[in-house]
Amino acid sequence: MTHHSKHAGNIVLLRGACLWIIMALLLAWCLVGLYNNIEFLKAIFPGSPKRVLQAHLDFLIMTALILGFYATKVALPWHVRWAMVTGAFTNSSLFLMYALFPTLDPLQESFNPIGLGPNIFNIYLYASLLTTSYGFGKGAVLILRSTFNNEYA
Repeated sequence: MTHHSKHAGNIVLLRGACLWIIMALLLAWCLVGLYNNIEFLKAIFPGSPKRVLQAHLDFLIMTALILGFYATKVALPWHVRWAMVTGAFTNSSLFLMYALFPTLDPLQESFNPIGLGPNIFNIYLYASLLTTSYGFGKGAVLILRSTFNNEYA
């Protein structure tokens, strides 16, 4: 793993971070509408507005993490970069799914873990957790290893 002055091949991280900031901004506006009782937004998000807030915050946190990895300028393999960007979206979207489909949300009275929908959601949830953990975990290990390179000691 080497340090480069420009993007170190990590342009997908920069693009992903920009997309997730835009998503966080869209969710911020949705929150404003939800808290001001805009009916069509309440129809789109019948679950708890707190779940929309969690999604908004998670998109911001994931964006910050991605930008932090990008800022190291350590070249990361394509599969690590894509796992980070994909995992950041899917992980954040889990909260959004709870807001869109309250029957999936274990904190809602309407929660119903039985059926095809909840089974598909659970596959999505665990795939998201694995992808996110792989991307950020492997990226952290690679960057940590790069700090032991004699060139930068």
